[in-house]
Amino acid sequence: MKKMLCCISFMLALMGLAIGQEVAFEEYDLDNGLHVILHQDNNVPVVTVAVSYHVGSKNENPNKTGFAHFFEHLLFEGTKNIERGEWFKLVSSNGGSNNATTNYDRTYYYENFPSNNLELGLWMESERLLHPIINQIGVDTQKEVVQEERRLRVDNAPYGRWQEQMFKNLFDKHPYRWTVIGSLEHLASASLEDFQNFNKKFYVPNNAVLVVAGDLDIPTTKKMIQDYFGPIPEGDPVVQETYNEAPIQGPVKVKFEDPNIQIPLIMMGYRTPAQTERDAYVLDMISTYLSDGKSSKLYKKLVDDKKMALQVFAFNGSQEDYGAYIVGGLPVGETSLEAIMKEIDEEIVKVQTELISEKDFQKLQNKAENDFVNSNSSIAGIAGSLANYYLLYDDTNLINTQIDIYRSITREEIRDVAAKYLKTDQRVELEYLPKQQNAN
Repeated sequence: MKKMLCCISFMLALMGLAIGQEVAFEEYDLDNGLHVILHQDNNVPVVTVAVSYHVGSKNENPNKTGFAHFFEHLLFEGTKNIERGEWFKLVSSNGGSNNATTNYDRTYYYENFPSNNLELGLWMESERLLHPIINQIGVDTQKEVVQEERRLRVDNAPYGRWQEQMFKNLFDKHPYRWTVIGSLEHLASASLEDFQNFNKKFYVPNNAVLVVAGDLDIPTTKKMIQDYFGPIPEGDPVVQETYNEAPIQGPVKVKFEDPNIQIPLIMMGYRTPAQTERDAYVLDMISTYLSDGKSSKLYKKLVDDKKMALQVFAFNGSQEDYGAYIVGGLPVGETSLEAIMKEIDEEIVKVQTELISEKDFQKLQNKAENDFVNSNSSIAGIAGSLANYYLLYDDTNLINTQIDIYRSITREEIRDVAAKYLKTDQRVELEYLPKQQNAN
């Protein structure tokens, strides 16, 4: 019982920090190019150690996709000083938790520990960076893991391939055109040397940011960081390629049949600007206005009032280089996909030509404020925000100022940005259909 209470206290400490305060931080570079961000909060005895690498699926060879996500798994295999299969045991036996995530632009690893295990977290992440073991047994093992993940989450999941189908039509040149999980055929045909070269190129200190947040002493932490990370050699400079997409000449009409579904889906996709652009913030608010919650315009109209749709959605998926604004719905009964699309388009046109009401505008502001506060309401959340704002926005202090951008958006901007990007002749229209069974 005592151990259980300690675990509960640890989780509550991770989650229950003071809300709404400015996040103080210190940042600097080591001689090898590793960027370091420290956030001290001694209110609760927890600490997060995180390393984010500026490598995602967009950094892959078009003929060797899926490598960044594969490395999310592979770099847990073991190191020179951490035996294969022992990583997770080492974390959990010391009262911690850990995980990693990959997206189009970055790969993020983290450990949450009681603060007396800060040094352990630093040592483990330095081991991952300095002494990873990339061998055939680890590669073969993780190939099986990723194959199963793709089967579970993509190939055999209802609507699991929508992103694959949408993005390959939204993007022509940019690597966003393939999915983060990539191709199993590419992974299967890759050699051990291919994986070793990928590691050598991208998993280097000058392509990473280390964040340490929580109950720590700054001078002591700096010394440990220097001891563990300072000796790691700098890698070759990593160049982030740029790609310029021509406007979509559309609408581009696409159909895809999925054997895992019974209800069709209509989706309209628009290519939108990078997440650092002001317009991306406005598009976030537009998606909230259209479909966030039961009082949103699309939900109330199509689900509640007209009962034409089981579900409607609008979301702005912003990334480092471009974004994808996706809107769509699942029809009820005999309702056609064309009818759903027509009703959605009517609401979009209203946003493009009329100012939303002051009441709705205030709701958007309240929602933005609430989301911003919640994202920084835990030590782990703060660590993730600091890493992303530095690595992908080049402005760490957005952790304190990003809400000011949302506060400054006007109703007129909402109207004008909707008109600028949500154009019917610059979109992909995806009919995602149940696969027809061949008659005997």
